[in-house]
Amino acid sequence: MNTVKSLMKGLQALDLVRSSVEPVRTIDIAERLEIDKGAASRTLQTLVQAGYANKTQDRRYVPGEKLRPEPPPPQLVGVVRLRERAHALLRELADFAGECAHLAILAGDRVLYLDKIESPQSLRVDQPIGTLAPLHCTALGKVFLAFAGAPLPPRLEPYTPRTITDPQLLAAHVRSIAQQGYSVDDEEFALGVRCVAAPLRDELGRVVGAIGISGPTARVSLERLSELGARVRQVADGYGREEEES
Repeated sequence: MNTVKSLMKGLQALDLVRSSVEPVRTIDIAERLEIDKGAASRTLQTLVQAGYANKTQDRRYVPGEKLRPEPPPPQLVGVVRLRERAHALLRELADFAGECAHLAILAGDRVLYLDKIESPQSLRVDQPIGTLAPLHCTALGKVFLAFAGAPLPPRLEPYTPRTITDPQLLAAHVRSIAQQGYSVDDEEFALGVRCVAAPLRDELGRVVGAIGISGPTARVSLERLSELGARVRQVADGYGREEEES
């Protein structure tokens, strides 16, 4: 029973150290837990030894390393920063094209839609944030095949009659994308939809994301697709220049 009582007092002391706005004193713990100062001191020393509290120079106690929130993983920090910095680029693309603009990152063997600006048109192409899509038949996905060295998927699932399902043809297509600087999806993922995309690079030249424009074939002709592709590439290149300057 004494062991259980000691554990309960220790947990209560832990809560007080963690929740107190100001550093706590030994007398504070003794009074709040209704124990003598010697017991309060031993409890606090145990918390210090276990990493749950730190003792200040004026003999007060503050939360230790184990009570401090862990920083987000570097990957998450990078994704948040990418989304924040790329949002203005999406707005620029959407305003220029009058179509939807999307931001995506590589997520395993697929792309993950991270952000978007919707088109003001009633007929528009929409991919909700958080959606996963294949690499081989989306413009955003092809960016990672052509510019980031992502491997070709082992199975090239046909989403439409226009999906490239032959590995050799897809490999040649990816090489042409690398040469022209932007990728194209000509009704390969969804009939009636055309898309273009280009890579976003960090200050070291690594591909960290892809931005693109998507629109219905009724408004995005093959001729306009080339115009949009050139603009997406230009805007995406601007991200890299900003990285170098920051």
